Amino acid sequence: MSKVILITGTSTGLGVEIAVQAAKAGHTVYATMRNLSKRSHLDAAAEDAAVSLKVLQLDVQDSASVNAAVEHVIATTGRIDTLINNAGAGYVRTTEQASEEEINWVMDVNFMGVVRCTKAVIPHMRKARKGHVVTVSSVGGLVGQPFNEIYCAAKFAVEGYTEALASYVSPNFGIDFTTIEPGGIQSEFAANVMKQVEETGGLLEDEYLPILQKYIGGAQGRAAGSDIYQTAEKVASVVLECVEANEPPIRKRTSKWGEEFTRFKTAADPDGRKQQAHVIQELLS
Repeated sequence: MSKVILITGTSTGLGVEIAVQAAKAGHTVYATMRNLSKRSHLDAAAEDAAVSLKVLQLDVQDSASVNAAVEHVIATTGRIDTLINNAGAGYVRTTEQASEEEINWVMDVNFMGVVRCTKAVIPHMRKARKGHVVTVSSVGGLVGQPFNEIYCAAKFAVEGYTEALASYVSPNFGIDFTTIEPGGIQSEFAANVMKQVEETGGLLEDEYLPILQKYIGGAQGRAAGSDIYQTAEKVASVVLECVEANEPPIRKRTSKWGEEFTRFKTAADPDGRKQQAHVIQELLS
């Protein structure tokens, strides 16, 4: 069944691939981005795939922008079946080194952006008594990692937000919630993280530097012969699988590496359904 899908962060990488794959599957896709002057990659990918995309401006850090995009889709199609919260930004910096402004930015893009978009679509989905909010999280939303504490905090917030919504909105109004938890993605994302490091002072000469160098060197070693860094195409296929599932999971890793990395937190309840049922039984029965 064809769905009306609204996707954030589609100027590069994973967002582009999700939009193209969804359109190829026959869905009506509204691909959005903060700056429409950066749509050339999306347009080229759509042309190569011979699909049609509807492109809108949407800045996840601006409620007015979010609401305008959502209202446009509702006015045009009458519904939004699926929201895919894909927009996000990485951040590598210790707590001591991070400025309060930078911390607020990371939380705003990665967490509050998800809240703004979800808040905008839920009334329409609730009225329809159906819908699906899919949010691209990370294994960093389950497991804290060196030098990523601010980013992980934002993704942990996304995971808690999603679980909480699934505990009462899903059973009462028919709206599903899913977090997608990739490891690394071979896209502009990693390059943008390092660019951000350089723009905020580069690699600082302090006691953390040798630990950071060990972390970076280890990451390069782990990438060899491992599926820790997946292509955007592979991750997008998992997203689309969840979008089209009759009973979508509450959480979903995208690789064997991700399953292994998070196993101590997910082995007893891989898709989050057992925890959801337990919360409903304990707090809403």
